[in-house]
Amino acid sequence: MPARRSSSDLLELVPHGLLGTRPWLLKQGVARHALDNWVKSGKLVSLCPGVYKCAGSRIAWQGVVCSLQRMDAPLHVGGITALEVHGRAHYLSLAERRVLHLYGQGPLPSWANKLGLAESFRRRGVTGLAGMDPQGRHRLAKAPATLEMPWGDSFWALRVSTLEQACLEVLKDVPGEVSFEHAALLMEGLAGLSPRRLAALLRRTASVKVKRLFFWLAERQGHAWLERLDPEDYDLGRGKRALAKHGCLVREYGITVPRGMHG
Repeated sequence: MPARRSSSDLLELVPHGLLGTRPWLLKQGVARHALDNWVKSGKLVSLCPGVYKCAGSRIAWQGVVCSLQRMDAPLHVGGITALEVHGRAHYLSLAERRVLHLYGQGPLPSWANKLGLAESFRRRGVTGLAGMDPQGRHRLAKAPATLEMPWGDSFWALRVSTLEQACLEVLKDVPGEVSFEHAALLMEGLAGLSPRRLAALLRRTASVKVKRLFFWLAERQGHAWLERLDPEDYDLGRGKRALAKHGCLVREYGITVPRGMHG
């Protein structure tokens, strides 16, 4: 059982810029009456039922994600949002409320979208992608799928997909959430990927669609790192995959793509 916490521990438990939930704070050793007193005295501010910040603290979306990760939620910033964090996205969403993509095996708490932020969060699954441990890190230490990235003036860091992992996460969402054209634009800006990391991640990616799309798009862009990756080294499955409605078949990879992008 954790040691009981006093008011002197408050900033350690809920630092400026981060959040704490009632169940998590109780698990850290905060007594129920102490927690209620902190809220009544204004030391803690309730943003929604059971979710608190320190008085005077400003909460940004990065702080919410850091808080989730700090409270052991198996989620990380991935896909297009990870590319944006790395400065590689070609354009931001034009929607009134920007959607941020968090990838992982765990659910997204309902309170994450009830904090009054300008952004909203969407949880995406990792089924078919390279295996993750419960903290969202790749099991192969030599080829991590995520890394820690500082943000703003915060002492805390975000766990974000590497460029290589983010690329595969984006392709998982083609063509439903991400268009072929957008995926091609994103791939165009990924000239500096690590072939070693890509090789490790591709070997552990079960999704045939992701791997076929990856090699097709990489060949279209002609990136130098592709010379160190041989499609025959990876299981690309059998049979055809109809990805684009009324599209053209890329025979080498057995996928249909938009007619305007074929050839």
